[in-house]
This record gives sequence, structure tokens and C-alpha cells, in this order.
Amino acid sequence: MSSQWNEDDPILDEISFDELEAIEINLLLDGIYNVYGFDFRNYLRSSLRRRIQHRMNLEGLPTITSLLEKVLHEPGFMEKLQNDFSIKVTEMFRDPSFFASFRNEVIPMLRDLPEIRIWHAGCATGEEVYSMAILLQEEGLLDKTKIYATDMNEQVIQSAKLGKFSIKRMQTFTKNYLQAGGTKEFSSYYSADYEFAMFHPYMKENMMFAQHNLATDRSFNEFHVILCRNVMIYFDTELQRRVHDLFYESLASQGFLALGNMESMISVHKAQYEDFNPTERIFRKFSSNG
Repeated sequence: MSSQWNEDDPILDEISFDELEAIEINLLLDGIYNVYGFDFRNYLRSSLRRRIQHRMNLEGLPTITSLLEKVLHEPGFMEKLQNDFSIKVTEMFRDPSFFASFRNEVIPMLRDLPEIRIWHAGCATGEEVYSMAILLQEEGLLDKTKIYATDMNEQVIQSAKLGKFSIKRMQTFTKNYLQAGGTKEFSSYYSADYEFAMFHPYMKENMMFAQHNLATDRSFNEFHVILCRNVMIYFDTELQRRVHDLFYESLASQGFLALGNMESMISVHKAQYEDFNPTERIFRKFSSNG
């Protein structure tokens, strides 16, 4: 990253550019946590560093310290940085083989429950939430399912609530839907104009969207399924452990935990779950009775 330090400055005899940058990043993350309560201190530094650099470039800032000054003193600036730090890479029926496996293998285990509670943790703009609603509708289970969708970013939560996506993405979404085992015309689930596809209101009747920070917030219900796919790849080992503790606490006995295809169960938690479908990273919590 750029810096105002002169390479000939005597202070650099004692401290390297990398060490100075690490100090500045620590100060930035501590400031964000102490003032706003958002905890990014255990996010992977390589990912944060890229996002910090991106915001510095956009704002024309010479140092991370100058970025911290704006975070602390400029109203609304933290919202920009939080949006930079949020992970929003998603699409409907992402990894179609996962949704096909969920339909064929997990749904039969849920069918006899009187009520089904599903938590999408780190839902971003909601594409996978609506994918799950479609799957449940086709399996006749949507009416008795409560889908809780959370993200740390209030802006993307508000976007997810709308159920409104660019019409340009529908071709990809339709292809994913069919590969995931969809049984109807995908277009029957939404209306469209020249710019956007809007999913029908009944799809959202049993959805609840809320801001929730996996780094700091606690469990808020007991769930039969928790999906958190390719979110924890941005966390260090300590934060991954804490989030896995949260999920284990939040899962009902014999509940399902679905991770992303870039993730694996960390060793300290492996003994708590059955490898229900290792290929698709679907794990099942062992019964509390043994």
C-alpha cells in the first residue's frame, strides 16, 4: 500500500513498511470495533488488505491512518467500508450439485418435521435464500418452513428483502436451477420488466431477514438446517472456531450444517458431526442421545 513514509526516514531502521502497515491495520480494526461494534479483527489479513487498498484508491488516501480518520470522523463513511468488507459473491442455485443433493438426501430427513427452521448465515443479497424457497416449494414444504436470512451488512439485507435481481442474470440462474433438479419453468417464480426480475411475494412470506454478525452475535433460535457457504474462508482459524461453536449451539439434534465447496470442517469440530455428504460439504450433527 502507499505510504507517506520516506524510505530514508530513520524510523524505518527500527520498523519495516510491512510492520508499520500491520500496526495501522490493527488500529483501524480496533477503531471500527470500539466505535461501531463491527468485529473484523479475525478476518484474514490478505483479504482485508485488498479491500482496504481498494477503498484508499477510491478516496485518494495516502495511508491507512488517514482512512481511520475518515472512519472515526466522517458520518456515513463506515457504511462504505463495511460494504467493502462484506462478501457478496453469490448466485441462485450456486453449485447446482449441492442443491440437487440437498433435495434428494436432506429433504427426506426433514419431511416429517412439524415445522422446519433454516438459517442462511451470511446470506449476502439473498440469491441462495430464494433458491431454497423454490426448492422447498417444489417439495411441498415451504408453507411449514421458516427461513431466517442474516448478514452483517444492513444494506445487502435490505436488497435481499426485495427479491429483485437483474434480468441479465436470469439466464445463468435458470441454467443452475435446471442442473439442480428444478421441476417447473423457472420463470414461473418471478415477473420481469426490461431491467429486473421480481420474485413473487408468496416466496417471501416465511422469510425473515435480519442483521447478524457472526463474529460478535450469539444464537437466536434452534435450527434444523444451517447454511453458511464460502463465508468462513475469509476468517482466521480462531474466528472459524467461534463460528462453528455458534452453529453447533444453534443446531437441533441431528440437524444439518452446509458449508461451501471451498471449506472443510475444522478438526476440533469433526467429532461432533457425521459426514453426511462429504463431497457437497453437508454435515449432520450427532444425536444428543448418542
